[in-house]
Amino acid sequence: MSFRFNEAFREHVTHCCAAFTRIISGDLTLKPAAVAITLLESEDGSGIASILLTRRASGLRTHSSQWALPGGRCDHGETSVETALRELHEEVGLCLSANDVLGILDDYPTRSGYLITPVVVWGGYDRHISPNSQEVDSVHRISLTELTRPEAVEFGTIPESDRQLIRIHIHAYEGFIHAPTGALIYQFCEVLAGRNTRVSEFDQPVFAWR
Repeated sequence: MSFRFNEAFREHVTHCCAAFTRIISGDLTLKPAAVAITLLESEDGSGIASILLTRRASGLRTHSSQWALPGGRCDHGETSVETALRELHEEVGLCLSANDVLGILDDYPTRSGYLITPVVVWGGYDRHISPNSQEVDSVHRISLTELTRPEAVEFGTIPESDRQLIRIHIHAYEGFIHAPTGALIYQFCEVLAGRNTRVSEFDQPVFAWR
């Protein structure tokens, strides 16, 4: 599969998201939240599409220093799309509109009490990133070539859960993206490959439960 960041790839992503049968959770006990799976061109000059990821600020009360997709809790009356676009602007300075939304994936329930809706967004060309230092320590574009390597995705177990864990190894940073972020990225990559893979049953490591 070609991940060249161009209009043909945008059409491919749009088609894949439209063909995906999204599962909406009805769990009203969880707080609604949304994240943006934002597609941009890689910074290395390769012309390959990448996903925008952040390292959460080290001073945050919860989930500090973890890999994350831009996003957060839905304000009262907001749709998932509105939340994802607002958080994208607040966290990294990208101002996009509903016209840039390519699709929505499955809701994902977290151990910390949130129901995350992933919104797939086309970031466009030559975008200036301006991270909010109160929320974000650093911003990274991880290429889809890196994220879809067969050896990138790892599954495992922990004594605290009977559910399988998932994590994605980022070779360039010698680190791992854990669920929920890792699960959402994995589902997106599966959708690009034409597979209706579900990820809500993948668990998170214990450090992400709070």
